[in-house]
Amino acid sequence: MDINSQVKEIKQSFRQMMDGSVAKSMRDKGVDYKLNWGATLPRLQGKAAELGKNYDLAIALWKENVRECKILATMMMPADQVLPEVIDIWMEQTDTQEIAEQAAYNLYQYLPYAPEKAYSWMASEKELYQLCGFHVLSRLFMNKQEPNERGINEFIDQALAALQGNSLPVKKAAMSCMQRFAELGLVYERLSKSALKTINLEFL
Repeated sequence: MDINSQVKEIKQSFRQMMDGSVAKSMRDKGVDYKLNWGATLPRLQGKAAELGKNYDLAIALWKENVRECKILATMMMPADQVLPEVIDIWMEQTDTQEIAEQAAYNLYQYLPYAPEKAYSWMASEKELYQLCGFHVLSRLFMNKQEPNERGINEFIDQALAALQGNSLPVKKAAMSCMQRFAELGLVYERLSKSALKTINLEFL
C-alpha cells in the first residue's frame, strides 16, 4: 500500500477513536486544529504500536493539519533516523502546547542530539520552543544524564529567566526541570536551591 493510501486509512481509523468531549474541551481552551477527533493518547499509542516505527509515514502524517496525525507522527518517527533539519521544520510548524509536549515526550528526548536541541530551544524567544527545551531536558535529567559545567550554567541562567517570565506553561516546565536537575545529586540540589533563592523562590 502506498503512503497516501496508508495516511487515508489511518485518518479513517480516527473516526472509531472519536471522543467529542475531549475535542470540545480543547476547543473551549482555545486549542484550534483544522481537524481534531479528540482521540485519547492511549488509543493513539495503541495505533502507533500497531503500525510500528516508519520514517516515511511519520513525515506524511506530520504534513496533515490534524491533531491525531501530528501526535502519531511523533510516536512513529524513528529517533535514530531523523535529521536535525527535519526536527527544525517540525518545531517551526508546531503551534500548540499539546503538540510541543507530545513531540518532546514521544520523540525529541530520544534524539541522539537531544541535549543540543534542548539548549538551543531553551534560549529561544518563542514560548513553545522554550517549553520543548525544558521538557526534553527534564526527561534527560530523569534518565540521569548529567550536564557539563557549561551546560549547568546555561541551564540555570535560562531556567531563572523563564521563571521570571510571563508564560505560565514555560514557568511550570522550567520549575519541573529544575526539580529533575536537583534530583541528579547533592551538588545539583545545592546549585538549584541557591539559584532559586536569588529570585526568591524555593521548591515546594
